[in-house]
Amino acid sequence: MPDATLLNQVKDFANRANPYPVYAKLRENPVSRQDDGTESGTWVASTHATIASLLQDPRVSSETLPPADRPRTGNPLTDLLVKPLKDWMMNRHRVFIFRDPPDHDVLRASVMHQFSRARIQAMRTRSERLVADLLDEKCAAREIDAVDDLAYPLPVTVICELFGVPREDEPKFHGWATQLATALEPDSLSDRKIRDENSRTFDAIGGYMADLIKEKRKHPQDDMLSGLANEATLEGVKMGDYDLIATSILMLVAGHETTVNLITNGLLTLLRHPDELERLRQDPERAPRLIEELLRYEPPVQFRTRKTLSSIDIAGVTIPEGADLVLLLASGNRDGTVFPDPDRFDPDRAGIRHLGFGGSLHYCVGAPLARFEAEAALTALAKRLKAPRLVEDPPPYRSGAALRGPEHLRVAIDGIV
Repeated sequence: MPDATLLNQVKDFANRANPYPVYAKLRENPVSRQDDGTESGTWVASTHATIASLLQDPRVSSETLPPADRPRTGNPLTDLLVKPLKDWMMNRHRVFIFRDPPDHDVLRASVMHQFSRARIQAMRTRSERLVADLLDEKCAAREIDAVDDLAYPLPVTVICELFGVPREDEPKFHGWATQLATALEPDSLSDRKIRDENSRTFDAIGGYMADLIKEKRKHPQDDMLSGLANEATLEGVKMGDYDLIATSILMLVAGHETTVNLITNGLLTLLRHPDELERLRQDPERAPRLIEELLRYEPPVQFRTRKTLSSIDIAGVTIPEGADLVLLLASGNRDGTVFPDPDRFDPDRAGIRHLGFGGSLHYCVGAPLARFEAEAALTALAKRLKAPRLVEDPPPYRSGAALRGPEHLRVAIDGIV
């Protein structure tokens, strides 16, 4: 009989620095029902095979958010007329990671049309320049915080430039992004206080984006938001205002959150494996394979939630219709039946079929950008930091279990070359 408390242990902050032993216990039962305090419980898929199968199963839905229910204002007219309308609009125009086909596919195609090869390649060059500038600013330091000094400002600057968001407005997005990222945490869906705060935050960032979209339509520039606001895709589809606002918010929040974790988890891993840090310094061409192994070994997104549209027989159990489902991506990445010696960090491992960017229809649209940014950051850190060493290990972690990464990563150095 599987231990029905293991998912709670994954979410327990006491295990944030090292959840992998808990994942190993979960893999003893590839799919298990976990007690979350509700009658139906939550079903967890923890092996590579079960996760990969469910990611591609049309009976699994990404529409996991509960119906919108904005906080009441106390104004009878607003609560009676305005609130239901806003709730309806929110339900109809979710961000596309929480939507199924055909809506998901149409919105995703619009985004991918703007993620042109030329645009992404230009941001690769820009990422390398930004990393150099950020490190130059710390050239006299004897300690850096890899989060505040590099891993956060790099992807934030890149996504703001890519979308045409004025850089001086970025501080507004920091708090907004941190708050909205809680929507990926399972417990937040039933926490009234968090849901109310997310509604208020979404309204604030939505109002900002609506104004910016109007400006992009009047004065389009060479950025993704201008393209999404003014151009149709090859299929002739053009986003409506509400979907455009939701999609823009998704891309900006993702740009604030996931790549930060990838870079910080990557540097932490390299500092724990100084031989690999030295190999990267000597041979920067190793960076792409190193990034792929990092996406397996310490992925920025540990799990995603889903719902079943009908019952599913898998791995000897039946997941019932309407069940809450957790796809434990980071556990699948440590599955010994797929990855020999899975708890060993090995950039030379062949054929890394990791789940670090999810899979199937919801494979991360920003994956190429995240790879470029992480390569630029880690290659420069390996080359330019003199005698780097961790000030504390483990470092302090952010609260989230789904988006997992250090809140700060203090590194003592003898200088920056």
